[in-house]
Amino acid sequence: MSGLMEGRWAYLVHLLGWALPVIAFQLGMLFWHYRERTGAVLRAVLPPAFMVGAYLSVADHLAIAAGIWNFGEGKHLGIYLGKVPLEEVLFFLITSVLVSLGLALFTALWSLREARVP
Repeated sequence: MSGLMEGRWAYLVHLLGWALPVIAFQLGMLFWHYRERTGAVLRAVLPPAFMVGAYLSVADHLAIAAGIWNFGEGKHLGIYLGKVPLEEVLFFLITSVLVSLGLALFTALWSLREARVP
C-alpha cells in the first residue's frame, strides 16, 4: 500500500480517498431529502459543477503553459489533458461537485428550518 501512497498513484489515491466518502455521504443525504426529485436536482446541480471544473482546468492549463507552475514527475500517472495532469482535472471536477452538492444540501436544510419557523 505504501507504494500507492508514494509513487505515481499518490495524487489519485489521496484525491479519491478524501473525496469519495464525502460525495457518497452528500449523495445519500440528497437521495434521502429530495427522494423522487433527486434526478431533477442532480440535473440542475451537476452541469454547472462540470462547467466550473472545466473552466478551472483550462485556467490551470494556461498557467502551466505560461510557466507559472508545474507538476513534478513521479507523483501522478503521467496522463495529461493538455498540460494538466489527469488527477488535477479530476480535483477541479470533484471539488466543484462537492461544492454544488453542498449547496443543494444547504438549501434542503434551510427549507426544513423555514418549515419549522412559525
